[in-house]
Amino acid sequence: MKRVLFVVPVASAAWAHMISMSSGDVVVNGSRAHYELRMPSYEVAHVHDPERTLLEQVRFASNGQAGKLVKKSCREIAAEGSYTCSADYEFPGPVDRLDVECTLHSVTVPSHVHLLRATKDGKHDQSLLDISFSKATLRFDPPSAAEIAARQTGAGFVRALGGLVQILFLASLVLAARNRRDLLQLTGMFLAGQVASVLIVPMTGWQPAARFVEAAAALTVAYLAVEILLLPEAGMRWLVVGVLGTFHGLYFEIFIESAGYRAGYVLAGAAIAEITAIALLAPVFSRIARYARALRPVAVSASVLLVFGMVWFFLRLQS
Repeated sequence: MKRVLFVVPVASAAWAHMISMSSGDVVVNGSRAHYELRMPSYEVAHVHDPERTLLEQVRFASNGQAGKLVKKSCREIAAEGSYTCSADYEFPGPVDRLDVECTLHSVTVPSHVHLLRATKDGKHDQSLLDISFSKATLRFDPPSAAEIAARQTGAGFVRALGGLVQILFLASLVLAARNRRDLLQLTGMFLAGQVASVLIVPMTGWQPAARFVEAAAALTVAYLAVEILLLPEAGMRWLVVGVLGTFHGLYFEIFIESAGYRAGYVLAGAAIAEITAIALLAPVFSRIARYARALRPVAVSASVLLVFGMVWFFLRLQS
């Protein structure tokens, strides 16, 4: 099977982020709500006037009436490498359901995800807010098993394609496959590597840093590109891809740990997204290859991926 990938990774560093997360807790008491926002310090480094800007990106309403901000404060906790804000809101009447709109992605990076947990009278709800789903309604009703499965599987689906590095690695996977059988084998081993990482890492007590995971994921793109360029006929590539998959699994481990989601649901959603992306990319690349044979598309595309992977790897190390 001929393979090709025309990728020009000139997208901003923002899109390359795999992991950009913050969390928040809102406690509702009658007609008042107390909100606390927590974000890694490095996410705030380029935000202008964070004490004002961050809280402006998270807005609450109830029964169509916006909550009035009556008190706020922000501070950096250097020892923890985090930045926190707290705010108190007042509503015209008792809060039954809480509507929230979050646009933190507009002041951090486009791939930013905000995990919001809400509590009222001992009842809990939570939501993930990002550029695709910036609004949610917190109902404080125990979700059904079907709702939990749908929510967490959907979260895994979105997170699997949430960063440029992830998409480029899937493209590299298609590029590395010599034929359809090879592509199926590589895909299976990549998914197995992710699952192994999510299952094994929690047993070790190791908590990988987000920056390490991003750097490692970028290096997987570069390494696979080297394989394609220098070892086009190398055997055991399926084993290499399985090992590389474990590094991508670290991203899901961090996400699952932060969100408190079930690994099975998240990984199932991620697998659906990744298989779908590979199934769409493979025939497109094959078709383009037939019209670009003279341009040596495999070598050119692998070279571009190698440059991207190495540049992003060193950027993550420096940060």
